[in-house]
Amino acid sequence: MYRTILLPVDISEDELTSKAVHCALNIARETGAKLHILHVLPISSAIINAYALGYMEIKDKATIKAEKDLGKLVASIDLPAERISYSIAFGSPRDEITATADELGADLIVIGSRRPNITTHLLGSNSAAVVRYAKTSVLVVR
Repeated sequence: MYRTILLPVDISEDELTSKAVHCALNIARETGAKLHILHVLPISSAIINAYALGYMEIKDKATIKAEKDLGKLVASIDLPAERISYSIAFGSPRDEITATADELGADLIVIGSRRPNITTHLLGSNSAAVVRYAKTSVLVVR
């Protein structure tokens, strides 16, 4: 049924990530789908300013740490190596997730979400934004 599943994760949120990984992994096993894990590093004004001033090491350090953490996550997933991949992107989580889904031709996006609170009602959540803007099916895991 599914050929490619996109799994956006926040590697700093262990509980949220583990729930989404568990769900996406079960679906991938059942359907024989490939699993692509994506971590988006948001670009804050501090990073933009540092980058503009030539401090590439800030971006590089963030990328190196994210790659290390994603590598550990991928190694812990019981799926054949040819069916799992990962990438890191910089920017708006919503935009990067939907763009990656389009690039991969993903059939499904599996994304974790917390229970809504006043902050998410006022500002919105990444998962809600992905649901609104994605061109493919989105499964929100709580």
